[in-house]
Amino acid sequence: MSPRRSAADTRETRQRILGHSLAIASQEGLEGLTIGRLATELGMSKAGLLGHFGTKETLQLAVVDAAAEVFLREVPRRVKQLPSGLRRLKDVCEAWVSYLERNVLPGGCFFTAATAEFDGRSGPVRDALAGMNALWRRDLRIHIRRAVSDGDLPPDTDVEQMIYELLGIMLALNHFLQLEKDAAAPARARRALERLFRR
Repeated sequence: MSPRRSAADTRETRQRILGHSLAIASQEGLEGLTIGRLATELGMSKAGLLGHFGTKETLQLAVVDAAAEVFLREVPRRVKQLPSGLRRLKDVCEAWVSYLERNVLPGGCFFTAATAEFDGRSGPVRDALAGMNALWRRDLRIHIRRAVSDGDLPPDTDVEQMIYELLGIMLALNHFLQLEKDAAAPARARRALERLFRR
C-alpha cells in the first residue's frame, strides 16, 4: 500500500470513528463513549482505535471539534454571504431552528447535552465546551451591535439580555423537540424570535 493510500485510509477511519462517536454522544453524552464499545460497534480492535486518539479524553475533545464543525456548516456558514446585522442575525436564527428541527444529530443539539453534562466539572473538555459557547456568543454579539449601529434595533438594546433570550429560546426548542417530542416547538420558537426582534 502506498503512503498516500495509507494516509487516506487513516483519515477515513478517523472520520468514521468520529462520526459514530458524535452520533452516540449527541444521544447519550460524552461519557457514553467508551473505547470498548466503539471498538465493538465499529469492528475494530481497542488498540487500533486507541492508535487514532490515545485516550478517551482526546477522543472526547475531537468529538467536540467535530460537533462544532457540524454546527458551523449547518448554521453560520449557511448565511455567511450576508453582511453582519439584523438580517443576518434573523437568518442565523432561522438556520439554528432548522438545524434542530431537521434533527441533524440524532440527539438534537450536541452542545446543549454536553454542556449540561460537563458544566459543573473542570478540565479540558469542560473548557473546550465553554470556549465554543463563548465564540458563538461573540458572533451573536457582533450581529446585534451592528443591528443597533445600523438603526435596525433600538439604541438602548441590552445586547447581553438579547443573547440570553436567544439562547433561552433555542434551549427550550431543543428540550421540547427531544424530551417532549413536540412537533409544534419549531413554530413556537419562530414566534418567540419574531417577538424578540420586533420588541
